[in-house]
Amino acid sequence: MTRILSALFMIMFLQPAFAQRKYNKTADDQLQIYMVMVQGGSFDLGSDDEAADRKPAHTVKLKDYFISAYEVTQLQWRTIMGTNPSLYICDECPVCNVNYTDALSYIEKLNTRTGKHYRLPTEAEWEYAARGGKNEELVRSSHSVAPGGVNEFMVINHGSRVPEKTKDGKRYSGKKLAGDVAWYARNSEDHVHPVGRKKPNELGLYDMCGNVEEWCADFYATSYGSKGTAEDPKGPSSGRSHVIRGGSYKLNADEVGVTRRAAYLPDTRSISLGFRLAQDK
Repeated sequence: MTRILSALFMIMFLQPAFAQRKYNKTADDQLQIYMVMVQGGSFDLGSDDEAADRKPAHTVKLKDYFISAYEVTQLQWRTIMGTNPSLYICDECPVCNVNYTDALSYIEKLNTRTGKHYRLPTEAEWEYAARGGKNEELVRSSHSVAPGGVNEFMVINHGSRVPEKTKDGKRYSGKKLAGDVAWYARNSEDHVHPVGRKKPNELGLYDMCGNVEEWCADFYATSYGSKGTAEDPKGPSSGRSHVIRGGSYKLNADEVGVTRRAAYLPDTRSISLGFRLAQDK
């Protein structure tokens, strides 16, 4: 019995490592920064069925890019910045209490140290990655309730995606249930958790819903403004606030979906606010 229990414990302990090896494309081993390549494509950003600032849903085309599999951790932050602003101290938990300028300062110093060109993701990149990119798995829906504002597409012979009214993407990043992928108000016990402990989405990205909200590069706009197709959009050219994506451990399930967005002034710091990295291909 002891041997069986030991074997089960080892399987549970090693499972995250196996998942990392399956999905990671490039890695900075010293800082344990794992970047996943997102193959570019077209998708519908936003939702016509949800809050006003997510309308209108419109087609966005993106080039290939990289996004980090995990939110930036407290250990990664302290290694570069020498401090830890987070309230709940935990090396493998996402760093919190960092404003927009703080995040940019970290990225600048990280780039100097590594010789790379990390940046914040745009919100279009963030949402496309959260949905699973071209790997997004669709599920059949009766449409008896609002579909959650996620994509309704099917792939036809020449590889393009066209509307499929009987199928929806998933409200949460890769899963139908929030608890599978997210630390949120119902299960978080009111604190952040180590990254990568919930299930990944189709790209191998963790904590895209829940754990901490995440800064994006874009200035915030109260609506998307047009149903026209946009290529690699970067948001308004100016503004007072920046886009926040992803929801947090403090929010309810209906506030941590892949289309949820919010606006924070750039000097905002919060115990449930962090970020993840992106990188051009």
